Amino acid sequence: MSDGTLARSYGRVFDEVAVEYHRNRPTYPDVLVEQACDVAGISDGDRVLEIGCGTGQLTSSLLARGLRVTALEPGDQLIRVAEENLKDAGDVELVHARLEDTQLPRESYEAVFSASAIHWVDPDLSWRKIADALAPNGTLALIQYFGLQEQRSVDDQEALLSALRTHAWEIAATWPTYRDLGCTLAGVAERRLNVADAWGWLGSYDIARDYAADLFEDLQLATVPTLIEHTAGELNALLCTMSFWARLSPGQRDALVNENHALHARLGRPIRASTVAALVTARRSASAQR
Repeated sequence: MSDGTLARSYGRVFDEVAVEYHRNRPTYPDVLVEQACDVAGISDGDRVLEIGCGTGQLTSSLLARGLRVTALEPGDQLIRVAEENLKDAGDVELVHARLEDTQLPRESYEAVFSASAIHWVDPDLSWRKIADALAPNGTLALIQYFGLQEQRSVDDQEALLSALRTHAWEIAATWPTYRDLGCTLAGVAERRLNVADAWGWLGSYDIARDYAADLFEDLQLATVPTLIEHTAGELNALLCTMSFWARLSPGQRDALVNENHALHARLGRPIRASTVAALVTARRSASAQR
């Protein structure tokens, strides 16, 4: 198994904690969903595809706008939770499958969405499959939260990372890079000719592929920075839904849980973390036709 394949296999943890995932993960900012729809020029009745719908958090926002959604989700438990959450929510077809294994109709979707999921798909074929599924001039919209470096939270975030280095150095060594907002905007702008490169850089993901540059154009970025405050219990509940948690031993998990409670008590206030919700959109290029 290659390093990339092994890393993508960690995504299975979400299926094991589907209910907790839905309860503790933040929803996506409505302003970014609206921005994606505006850029794509889509509205009531248009057909869109969602890759990795999870428990249906983004799906519900798309359905609320009257879109007809085909949503792919390989997780057994995740799709069950999504079915319950999206019952009577709108025109949605839930497909229990990975993108890699799905035969999609060509040029059939006005937009393809993926929220916190595209990095779990094999990048050697994902970008081509997305381009083939999009209608001419259709739009790819990627949404996710990323860590953000800000003065108001830097000390708390460093304390959390220090605990991770102490108890799980192998995880800390590959932790995604936190950047300030200016660096984030500039870095994506530098990579605007290749959506795979830009998204891979944002999340420190090994998903950049040169061939994607020929498939998409007109990359745009929109961001919503947010300061989050958690109690230790809230933070630990959130961490339990993240892929790295499955790689920890029970002893490592207990140690980090205890460290977070100690930090919360020491601070005498909620633990602060800065994040940025990022939306990257890109239009299917004319050269993507084949």
